[in-house]
Amino acid sequence: MRWQELDREACSVARCVAVVGDRWSLLVLRDCFLGVRRFDDFQARLGITRHVLADRLKSLVEEGVLKRVAYQQRPERFEYRLTEAGRDLYPVIMGLVAWGNKHRAGARGRPVLHRHKACQHHFDAVMICSECNEPLDPRQVEVEPGPGLPRSQQIRHLPPAS
Repeated sequence: MRWQELDREACSVARCVAVVGDRWSLLVLRDCFLGVRRFDDFQARLGITRHVLADRLKSLVEEGVLKRVAYQQRPERFEYRLTEAGRDLYPVIMGLVAWGNKHRAGARGRPVLHRHKACQHHFDAVMICSECNEPLDPRQVEVEPGPGLPRSQQIRHLPPAS
């Protein structure tokens, strides 16, 4: 697998990684979900160079994850807002949050708590089956070839997760 060709792989993970697979893009997305929209605010929060930030924002816009929206005419200034495709990455970000809270929070505990506005409770993001609403455990999931997998790759049988 070549890094520049991940978006052409018959693998949804590889295709996603081709869009958001570097640390800066993920941190830009994290900040988007925290309400950050403007270039200077991203730069101040992330401590990233202007060049790298501009490159990541441009890429996320080109991939349809963010859209540029003018908020000022003279001089022309833009903010970056999540598109539907961008908002659909929320479970990915929350999965990273859950993993970080469990395995990297340290003795002081979680750096950020998430509160569900509807019920006002702090929560942990969980992944459930869309059909039976049971929590998903990788040891209880089987992977099968889907309609988008080329025949040439269907001979490789994927073992269950352990």
